[in-house]
Amino acid sequence: MQEIKVHLNSIGAVKEFSALMNKVDTKVSLISGRYAADARSIMGILSLDLSRAIDVRVEGKEPENFREIIREYLVS
Repeated sequence: MQEIKVHLNSIGAVKEFSALMNKVDTKVSLISGRYAADARSIMGILSLDLSRAIDVRVEGKEPENFREIIREYLVS
């Protein structure tokens, strides 16, 4: 399981990120504090605290180009 931090600072970013996650075959969750949401669910993502960086948890093996797919949302 890999964890990566991303920042989703607008509704548009949430919508685009969710669409990208719908193209990935691996289960991906977003974690904010003690709350978790399916990365494919726009409503789930919007229930998280988007004012902070969010942990991306990839279940199993991370897809080969996963970080490239989400690079515009990565927190350095």
